Amino acid sequence: MSATAISLGCRLNFAEAEAMAAGAPDGTIIVNSCAVTAEAVRQTRQAIRRARRDRPDARVVVTGCAAQLEPEAFAAVAEVDEVWGNGVKGMSAPLINHIPFPFVSSEVETPLLARPSTSLGTNGKILLPPISHARPHAGLLHKVKSFVAIQAGCDHRCTFCTIWQARGPSRSVPYAEVRDAVARELDRGAREVVLTGVDITDYACPELGRGGLGLLCQRLLADLPALHRLRLSSLDSVEIDGALLELIAGEPRLLPHFHLSLQAGDDLILKRMKRRHSRADAVATVAAIKLARPDATIGADLIAGFPTESEEAALNTLRLLDDCDIVAAHIFPFSPRPGTPAARMPQVEREVVKARAARLREAAAVRRAQWLDTLVGTRQAFLMESDILARSDNEAPIRLAGARRGDIGTALVTGRDGETLVGVRA
Repeated sequence: MSATAISLGCRLNFAEAEAMAAGAPDGTIIVNSCAVTAEAVRQTRQAIRRARRDRPDARVVVTGCAAQLEPEAFAAVAEVDEVWGNGVKGMSAPLINHIPFPFVSSEVETPLLARPSTSLGTNGKILLPPISHARPHAGLLHKVKSFVAIQAGCDHRCTFCTIWQARGPSRSVPYAEVRDAVARELDRGAREVVLTGVDITDYACPELGRGGLGLLCQRLLADLPALHRLRLSSLDSVEIDGALLELIAGEPRLLPHFHLSLQAGDDLILKRMKRRHSRADAVATVAAIKLARPDATIGADLIAGFPTESEEAALNTLRLLDDCDIVAAHIFPFSPRPGTPAARMPQVEREVVKARAARLREAAAVRRAQWLDTLVGTRQAFLMESDILARSDNEAPIRLAGARRGDIGTALVTGRDGETLVGVRA
């Protein structure tokens, strides 16, 4: 049986896991873990147990951010055969297979970074090469919609986040490798390419001279005429540059849905999060995007119940849904991560955190339903992601009869069924 991948968390994880599974020996299950919240770590453990139960004879390998931060804990899990740190990602399969176990890096990025011992008994093996030295590669996911990684790591220090520890410093994939990876995916039949990474708006490449993500996208679209649908994963609003805004305004092949890492709508909370934008900055960024592309839709990550959050601060985040016209909100109840500054701040009571998250989700769901209703009776360009479900250019899901996976066309939206639109080919 061929190697398979199970991914949790971000789109980068999905791209990396599929690339790793493509080079792993048959019978391997790669669980690519997430550490963004305590719930994500719990779900990782569930996925490991489920994988072992479903395939008792498989070689279960755990990698990803949770494995990087807590290697000993995952090595001690009975269902786990090996633990690979994030530094393995981008290494070739032969190189991985020739490194002796247990291999533990002597590099210590910060005092918070987990430092596993080599005394692991019989419960697991750890492969933990230095993450700051790992060379990011253009990971890919060969599907109708393909994810291509252009960057890894993060140079910022948000007080709630451990990802900068788990992923190391920001590193960008050279332009030529990104271009070639995208071209390969198009040759294999991909109809849409999504550029992904930990912080893709931090993309920098000497080949391109001055400029970052915007210039990268301009070059890709110029060099690859067959690239008809280009989408971007999560963006840090403060890093959106002029070149990207130019593309948003004038390039129809750049699809008009933009997911922003906003996190909160209150200035004091944003400061305590150590975010680099203010509430006014977020609103201004969305206004600039909407001015450049009136049909653009906005998604956002938002955290409920950050330490010290008052009721008024929580309401400021709630109001951000309207002020930034957010139609696709990812709501996270605050989860203190060990060793982070936010974990040492005065905490909001858990029941209050849950209630504020529920309130945000309810308001976001109402806004999304209202937005979907505005699309009824309109014609929407789409890509069929399966034999029954299409995705519009602005990220609306459409249940569509008479089309097959991979088809591109225009749909007449005839109604809404819950969170999904219903339509027919126009």
